[in-house]
Amino acid sequence: MFKHMLIPIDGSKCASDALRQAIELARDMRAKVTLLVVTEPFRLLSAEASQIERVRGEFEKFQHEHAAQYLGWAREFAQGHAVTCDTVQVEHDQPYVAIIDTANKYGCDVIAMGSHGYGGVKAVVLGSVTQKVLTHCQTPVLVYR
Repeated sequence: MFKHMLIPIDGSKCASDALRQAIELARDMRAKVTLLVVTEPFRLLSAEASQIERVRGEFEKFQHEHAAQYLGWAREFAQGHAVTCDTVQVEHDQPYVAIIDTANKYGCDVIAMGSHGYGGVKAVVLGSVTQKVLTHCQTPVLVYR
């Protein structure tokens, strides 16, 4: 059915759970996987304490190390399930745009990602990367809850 699956991850339990299920599906379909971590750019003025406390270089190193850690674990998981995979790290201030652009750039025929399943006010306040991908993407999206 699918030949190339994009799996965005961010280190959250939700993304990790989706990764596990998507890798098993990729194995069963003999699909290739591209694993993606989107990191946020450094901002001088930010509500995030981790950005305020670090100078730009230190923050970027921190982001890169965490992304590499997520991708390394995910790559090992995929390889342990005999799934061919590539890893990509992209810096973008709008993760949903980076996810869609990466799917297009790498010729992915499906995006498999997790969703926290927030509704109501919580969804409005927190926003949903998954919802934005679903709204703006032409590529099929498989959502794991």
